[in-house]
Amino acid sequence: MKPLESMSMGVVLERREIDNPWQDHAWSAVAVLPGAAETAGWRDLDHGDRWARFHAATLPLELHRSDTEAYRVNLSDDPPRIYVLLRDDDEDDNGHGIAPFLVTVSAYEAQDYMDSGEEVVEGVPMPDAVIAWVQAFIDKYHVDVPFKKRKRDRLDPDKVGFGRPPVKAD
Repeated sequence: MKPLESMSMGVVLERREIDNPWQDHAWSAVAVLPGAAETAGWRDLDHGDRWARFHAATLPLELHRSDTEAYRVNLSDDPPRIYVLLRDDDEDDNGHGIAPFLVTVSAYEAQDYMDSGEEVVEGVPMPDAVIAWVQAFIDKYHVDVPFKKRKRDRLDPDKVGFGRPPVKAD
């Protein structure tokens, strides 16, 4: 499905040291950078005593006309979120072991990935400029589809076999 609109998003990941006998650090998405330029690799943005932040990737945030209902659900949350999807990447040249592969504002798409359990889905606060952009897209393309309850077919018991004498086994 071809997107109608797209905006580049820089993904900021944080590596934080943790006290755990099985792993020494944890990764989390902490921010996005709307309109960020492409990066050749991970760029160190900031670091502290037990943490470091990286511009890990620049990915397209794509909006599709068929997903406007999911965008509306997201914007109704407090605060609205941009969902960053992370995947294990052991073939990474930098040795980070994780890579962002998708950003979305569709609450339904994020839920589908959470249900799979194979990827990590992190929600970061949506910047005001992106909220305005998504809202303008919704205003332009959203069409309310009324809910239609399906009607059941009437069951004729005589046609199904009810009411007939039982078949005797010989």
